[in-house]
Amino acid sequence: MNGILLLEDDAGLKRGIAFSLEKKGFEVHACSCIAEAKLSFLQEEPMLCICDLTLPDGDGLSFVRWVRKQSEAYIICLTALDSEIDQVMGYEAGADDYVTKPFSLSVLILKVDAYFRRFSRQQGRQEILISGEVRVDPATFQAFLGEEQLSLTKKEWKLLSFFLRHPRQILSKEQLLKQLFDGEGDFAAENAVAVNICRLRDKLETDSSHPEYIRNVRGLGYLWDKECRKL
Repeated sequence: MNGILLLEDDAGLKRGIAFSLEKKGFEVHACSCIAEAKLSFLQEEPMLCICDLTLPDGDGLSFVRWVRKQSEAYIICLTALDSEIDQVMGYEAGADDYVTKPFSLSVLILKVDAYFRRFSRQQGRQEILISGEVRVDPATFQAFLGEEQLSLTKKEWKLLSFFLRHPRQILSKEQLLKQLFDGEGDFAAENAVAVNICRLRDKLETDSSHPEYIRNVRGLGYLWDKECRKL
């Protein structure tokens, strides 16, 4: 869940930023154009975006506006355009921070670190949840299956956390929809729950056709079929 989307068309700079962030333990999805970045954003649902503003297939500000319509992801703009009006346009588009090129890679990493530390503090101290081989740490947004860290989208994380807070309880599709969309939205995607549960099963289950963790209760909803303890 501490995923980062990096949109930068300079191949060398993109590799350098991605390498530095991955060394710090972040999961980075690096893209070179807006079309690729939109697809990655919808698939990965990152918490933070680092976005160049001069791109081969369009204006980076249009991507910033698009992201802001999709989520509250934190957005850091990278650009060689350093005039006051350029920065104002970036903030008005929905950016949260602005870094002008050339820039210190260390400063960019510190900005990213500061955001995630601040976000963790806002979540407060939360107990680690353990169920079978699954372990979830709400404070750091990390989930493990045995010793393997799971790469989860935001919606998969919401479902998994909700299941572990309500083990052995039948949860209706309506309850799960509210978790997926934070109680807002028109819930137009009728299959949103089934699709996300299928993806979560693929990451948790040895045999998703005979699930050990998430069981379908026909006509009623879904059930996390293991006890859960707090640490």
